[in-house]
Amino acid sequence: MRWRKTKAGEAPAAPRSTRSRMLIAAVTGAIGVFAFAPFGWWPLQIIALALLTYQALRADSVRAAALVGWAFGFGWCAAGFHWLYVAIHRFGGMPAPLAAVSIALLAAAMALYAAGAMGATAWLRKRWPLPLPAATLLVLPACWAAFEMLRGWLFTGFPWVTAGYAHNTSPLAGYAPLLGVYGISWLAAVTAGALPLLMHPFRYKAIALVAAIWVGGFGLGRVEWTAPSGQPLSVRLVQGNVALENKFDIQHIGNTLRMYQQVVTSAPADLIAIPETGVPLFPSQLPPGYLDTYGQFARRTGSHIVLGMPMTNGPEYSNSVLGLPPSLAAHTYRYDKHHLVPFGEFIPTGFRWFTNLMQIPLGDQTRGATIQAPFPVKDQKVLPNICYENVFGEEIAEQISLTGATVMLNVSELAWYGESIAIPQHLQMSQMRALETGRPMLSATNTGATVVISPRGEVVHSLPLRQAGVLSATVQGMSGDTPYIKLQNKLFLALAALAIAGAWLWSRKPRG
Repeated sequence: MRWRKTKAGEAPAAPRSTRSRMLIAAVTGAIGVFAFAPFGWWPLQIIALALLTYQALRADSVRAAALVGWAFGFGWCAAGFHWLYVAIHRFGGMPAPLAAVSIALLAAAMALYAAGAMGATAWLRKRWPLPLPAATLLVLPACWAAFEMLRGWLFTGFPWVTAGYAHNTSPLAGYAPLLGVYGISWLAAVTAGALPLLMHPFRYKAIALVAAIWVGGFGLGRVEWTAPSGQPLSVRLVQGNVALENKFDIQHIGNTLRMYQQVVTSAPADLIAIPETGVPLFPSQLPPGYLDTYGQFARRTGSHIVLGMPMTNGPEYSNSVLGLPPSLAAHTYRYDKHHLVPFGEFIPTGFRWFTNLMQIPLGDQTRGATIQAPFPVKDQKVLPNICYENVFGEEIAEQISLTGATVMLNVSELAWYGESIAIPQHLQMSQMRALETGRPMLSATNTGATVVISPRGEVVHSLPLRQAGVLSATVQGMSGDTPYIKLQNKLFLALAALAIAGAWLWSRKPRG
């Protein structure tokens, strides 16, 4: 089916080459980064996906469509996580040219998922064959979101700049408690697929579909999926602002240990938390009586203290948090990070030579259990996650489903990424986790963003970035299951499968 008609007597325009389509797609994908935090221009993301839809479905072959998708994905990913350069060059010590090549190769690999989505769409459209509205409204959105989900799972996953995150403040955020971030990606792609149909006879139905989606999101955003549970907690979240260059330097570690000890024990609270590896030494390396000081303060004041620190497991070690309860009768709590960062926290098979090019401490860790008990704090159940783990919404939802956690706590060390867009993007992901689960999210970080996020995904308390401080707030735990907690991504996948089935049925209809 043609996208436009030529006037009588008018020579048809020469078809655009695949290379030119790829160039347009790459630039469009790169511009799409402005849809995410800290910029937040979410309509731009829908426009970018609409341009991708147009360029991919105008390509003259399945291979060409896949190449267009790859180019878009490369621009999208290279712009979306270029900040990794800061970690591996400035702090990891890798030579600048090799660091730049590494980021480009990673973006090229992640772009294969977008290539798969566009190639699958073009293949299905050719095989069945599909009318244009079926391709843009049913097949392409389902393929796009499904391949995004695959990117977040395969080879441990890297779901950074998933399209749905751009909509944590748009009306589509109302679907987060039902469909999660990938479901929002799907609905955003449906909206984008309607734009190329504005000059098509199907345009009024497409507009009606999009209007229903967005009005539905607006209405769902007003539904209270969870309810207050127990009494509110007083919390103190410590932002140490320790320079990363000094954090693991033996000459500065003593100052860091004393600083956190003084700040934590300066005032009581129901829950006091310091960042990931705020205590940068193993327990056996700490000065005598150091941890006892925290324990005595906890017992004297009724405080529950969470310390981010590495812990040993015999000859192995893990990135952990240690929870000190106020009662001698209660067990010391421990949570071990289970979703580790490739190259930064574990070494993929065959890549030790690559990690040896960097000087990243604590770089070969063991995984904790997938499901771990929350930290009991009075009548609340506080579920920790460490840094990168907040990117995996289905894992957090499953943990809440099985443990009944009422509050989420993220402890992070984001100084690895300097003053880049990684910090607001990480915060945006935490906001999505709150939306999906209907629970507050606390975030204690070294340099920011240290925040309290409401169950509606709103930042209600925060500290300035790159300044030492303590965030004091009162937080209400929540109970009850959102549909996403119960089903994780199953509902989205079922609806995406129905969309594909609907497209097939559409292709079987007789055409008059």
